[in-house]
Amino acid sequence: MQEILREIGMIARALDSISNIEFKEYNLTKGQYLYLVRICENPGIIQEKLAELIKVDRTTAARAIKKLEIAGFIEKKDDQHNKKIKKLFPTEKGNNLYPLIKRENDFSNSVALAGFSDEEAETIFNLLQRVRKNIEKDWEFVKKGNKRNY
Repeated sequence: MQEILREIGMIARALDSISNIEFKEYNLTKGQYLYLVRICENPGIIQEKLAELIKVDRTTAARAIKKLEIAGFIEKKDDQHNKKIKKLFPTEKGNNLYPLIKRENDFSNSVALAGFSDEEAETIFNLLQRVRKNIEKDWEFVKKGNKRNY
């Protein structure tokens, strides 16, 4: 069996490292750009949904969100119907940085898929979505405190 997950991991770590270096001058580090992008794309998202979207635990998400808030990239606002719920919104500073992060993502996609036909790129995308959906089942299972049998 090929070591597919090792390859995916190496790709993810390399891209994360590149982004952390390139976004350092904007004081975005350790993957915080991921959170900012998702908040810009989903203004008003709640912390729990954001953590689920990025596939991290709530504590990890809370730390990143707090840092983004302190840096002035995002702000929390009370929900109109439930004051316990805090919705996350990009600030002007966050919205201004979003296009740069999007351009970096588009560039990284084009580098990663150089030499692939549109059909091959579509196939990779579809196959990786299937892999993610398979993994999500275990992620949900383990997140609830269960142990996998292996």
